[in-house]
Amino acid sequence: MQFSTAKEIISQMESMRNETQRQGLMRFFKTGKGDYGEGDEFLGLKVPQTRAIVKQISHLPLEAVPELLNNRYHEIRLCGFLVLVKYFERLTTKRLHDDAKAIGQRDAIVGMYLNHADCANNWDLVDLSAPRILGHWLMLPTQLGDKRAIVDALAMSDNLWRQRISMVCTWMTNRLGDPSWCLRYAEMHLQHPHDLMHKAVGWMLREMGKHNGMDLLRDFLHKHAHHMPRTTLRYAIERMPDDERKRWMQ
Repeated sequence: MQFSTAKEIISQMESMRNETQRQGLMRFFKTGKGDYGEGDEFLGLKVPQTRAIVKQISHLPLEAVPELLNNRYHEIRLCGFLVLVKYFERLTTKRLHDDAKAIGQRDAIVGMYLNHADCANNWDLVDLSAPRILGHWLMLPTQLGDKRAIVDALAMSDNLWRQRISMVCTWMTNRLGDPSWCLRYAEMHLQHPHDLMHKAVGWMLREMGKHNGMDLLRDFLHKHAHHMPRTTLRYAIERMPDDERKRWMQ
């Protein structure tokens, strides 16, 4: 089956509702009162099921994607974000790197992503989209203007998920050899009060060390380890030898 409208996609996903999985997902993603995912609604689809839907989407216009992103159900919003990832990655081949039309199309996808950032209201929605859209875009030509100002606006937002986008997007910049983005937002978020950001900062620092050299990570830790959250430190040093990890934790 091939899907070419948002309504077809929504109808198919709603028909796959699984009550047992729905209850488990609502607990896993902390949807209870006072939790970070309070009020989020689920159909009960696992990520591979949603990815299978995305593979069957053909000729869905970009302007139809917001109907998915604004949907009440978590999995349908995820589908919308994964469609944006799919469309963006098609435009990142070496041949299209400097192509003016491709630059405009990539910028349109990033603009839509930023305009719907509040729809990425849980860590999985952020983590599965931010690196492969915003993070990749940071390493490509653009006509949108000052990239740093755009990501800074996310980082300085009072919204937890926008802040996480600004940090987790650096997974891709780390991977593509530019650690400066990670260093900037790790410092900016180092004293963040939420545990989800402690984990995100430590995770990105670990990826920075993996892809850009452990000495760069060690330099950062020498400056900040004494006042960074323990969770952040623990995540950052996961790839170090046991004896070195013990020294840092002490």
